[in-house]
Amino acid sequence: MNQPVVSVIVPTFNSSASLAACLQSIHDQSYENIELIVVDNNSRDNTKEIAQRYTQKVFNCGPERSAQRNFGVAKSVGMYVAIIDSDMELTGDVVKSCVMEIQRDPAIQGMVIPEESFGEGWWARCKKLERSFYVGVDWMEAARFFRKHAYERAGGYNENMVSGEDWDLSQRIGRLGKIGRIDDYIRHNEGKISLLKTIRKKYYYAQDFARYVNLNQGEKKLAKQTGIISRYGLFFSNPRRLFRDPFLGLGMLFMKTCEFGVGGAGYLIGKLGAHEKHT
Repeated sequence: MNQPVVSVIVPTFNSSASLAACLQSIHDQSYENIELIVVDNNSRDNTKEIAQRYTQKVFNCGPERSAQRNFGVAKSVGMYVAIIDSDMELTGDVVKSCVMEIQRDPAIQGMVIPEESFGEGWWARCKKLERSFYVGVDWMEAARFFRKHAYERAGGYNENMVSGEDWDLSQRIGRLGKIGRIDDYIRHNEGKISLLKTIRKKYYYAQDFARYVNLNQGEKKLAKQTGIISRYGLFFSNPRRLFRDPFLGLGMLFMKTCEFGVGGAGYLIGKLGAHEKHT
């Protein structure tokens, strides 16, 4: 198998708890020709020290992950680029499978890598159940592996966007060609989460989500991505999975309802704030 360079970009910020496992999973890939680039955003813990155990290509850039990702791609030498978050762990053949699939079809410009969650505690189990419904759903998944020239032609991640930026880039890449997918998984480490932490995170990102909505008005996927009915319809489309453990299923639905409520408030507040800036 021809092995062109694959540049794996990992943005970090105070990522010491999960970073070693992330970088080790990249180091352990069955595909050998990997360039690992870590782009940190002024971490106050020992994130940089951990990164330097795995690669000499450790940089500093901010202010948000979209800028970090674009900076890393600009520094890369690979024919292909993979964007991996610092709380993710790759199963062993992820990079190999992406390369094989994208080389198989010249029309493919980006690749979806399915995700599964793991973590500590009850709410992490709820999040794992939620994410299991998104695998194979094209309006929920976003590409993370790209032909570098397609990434550059599309303009990379929108650096003014901190919410919905994965969907945004994936949809722009999709206008240049096909989006493929593999069956090997990324494992997303949720850590030890609480309901309060989850809804705070949702509120933070929801405040900026209006930017994504405004820039993607013509996208067919937008209505489903933003629709509560579409999301609940997805959950109830597989009642056996949803209620295999009834207590867990109800917990996940409660968590998601809280997220929708807080997220809706954050969206409206963010949209109102953006309107006031322009008046």
